[in-house]
Amino acid sequence: MSGAKKPKILLLGEIEHAQARTEFDSLSSLADIITPQSSQPADFLSECRSGAFDGAKAVYRTFPSVSITGRIEGEVVEALAAAGVRFIAHNGAGYDQIDVPACTTHKIHVSNTPTAVDAATADTALFLLLGALRNFNSPLLSLRSNTWRGTPHPPPLGHDPQGKVLGIIGMGGIGRNLAGKARALGMEVVYHNRRRLLEGAEEGGARYVGFEELLRDSDVVSLNCPLNEGTWHLLGEREFGIMKRGAVVVNTARGAVMDEEALVRALASNQISSCGLDVYENEPSVHPALVDNPKVMLLPHMGTWTEETQTGMEMWTIGNVRSALEVGRLRSRVGEQRDLG
Repeated sequence: MSGAKKPKILLLGEIEHAQARTEFDSLSSLADIITPQSSQPADFLSECRSGAFDGAKAVYRTFPSVSITGRIEGEVVEALAAAGVRFIAHNGAGYDQIDVPACTTHKIHVSNTPTAVDAATADTALFLLLGALRNFNSPLLSLRSNTWRGTPHPPPLGHDPQGKVLGIIGMGGIGRNLAGKARALGMEVVYHNRRRLLEGAEEGGARYVGFEELLRDSDVVSLNCPLNEGTWHLLGEREFGIMKRGAVVVNTARGAVMDEEALVRALASNQISSCGLDVYENEPSVHPALVDNPKVMLLPHMGTWTEETQTGMEMWTIGNVRSALEVGRLRSRVGEQRDLG
């Protein structure tokens, strides 16, 4: 439409990688790119209401940008909708920082990066699984303090993955990727999901079971589900009590999917023998009892921390913004909005 005013893209956060920056800059042929002046949530809301973002059709947001905006909910959603925002392209697989029902109410479409993170996050889960199962953390600490294997008291023997049952809670792309890798190690894989996958999608012969059956039968339980109202503290004291004594827990999903206080107690009683964690309930704070426990493998939310994956996530998110501007829809709209017109 000749002479029509270009829409705007609101950039929340940084684009870190050269290939992605070049691709993002190319969007300037479709829209004007704007950034907020504010650096904290209260100021961001005021800036939204001031008209500074009027005409912004699409938002590109990063996980760390929550420090600027706060959670995308309530008055923030209302203010963005009033400014004209119709699309939020989130750079990440998990999108619990966004109130999707509120966005749906205001006809704001939300996307994530569902496949770009699968391999790297599954690799991280497998690293934590093996480290926890083999009890590698304790000798790693001993070696760095110049005591070979903890001399004169070596750590307890670990366990081989072969023949063990891996229970995957959340059989999306990451869960399926992990299932294939675990099967290559000789593990039997069972899973629980909101719904059973089609037979052809059950990676490596994974078997669908009920939630409590998975807890009872698994030697290792891996959390790979999104965080929402239905999964908050999905694993707590009751669930740990159902699990095999000495089971291992791995979490690369979101910290609040598991009750950390209950996990600390389960580790202290040896109901859970070890765990591997990449995410935490109140990150970047980590429960002191987890930090002090040599049986626990800890990473500081490194699941997608590779050059290739981070670049791929940025490119995927930029693709969602481009699609929103060019054809009026997102490439990977979140599942809760599948019926949003």
